[in-house]
Amino acid sequence: MKVKIINTSEHALPHYETMASAGMDLRANLGEPVTLQPLERAIIPTGLFLELPIGYEAQVRPRSGLAAKKGITVLNAPGTVDADYRGEVGVILVNLSKDDFVIENGERIAQMVIAKHERVDWKQVETLSTTERGAGGFGSTGKK
Repeated sequence: MKVKIINTSEHALPHYETMASAGMDLRANLGEPVTLQPLERAIIPTGLFLELPIGYEAQVRPRSGLAAKKGITVLNAPGTVDADYRGEVGVILVNLSKDDFVIENGERIAQMVIAKHERVDWKQVETLSTTERGAGGFGSTGKK
């Protein structure tokens, strides 16, 4: 699939690191480093502008290494970039650690997955079919 992209940063376009990768790393596009203090959040620009085909979205997800090692994650994970959005892709990062975290220009801050999605037409009804699970949720299927 071909996707139109404008790159106003000095960094290479997002790309797949391996043949089986689902996501492409997004890099910070900063004039100067940004420090996130504990529990602080900020929208980090990428310098990327997309034109996705209708029926697709770009999902912005955390990088597992940043989350596990530094406590840095995408606050609204996954963030959605809609097909009709033409603004700059920004990443809402939050620092869940106890330490300051400095984001440098060009640092890999998130990953982006392009995903197909469906649109629904609602059919309002009075009842739904029954299942064994029923209305059980939020851990109702057990711990193991």
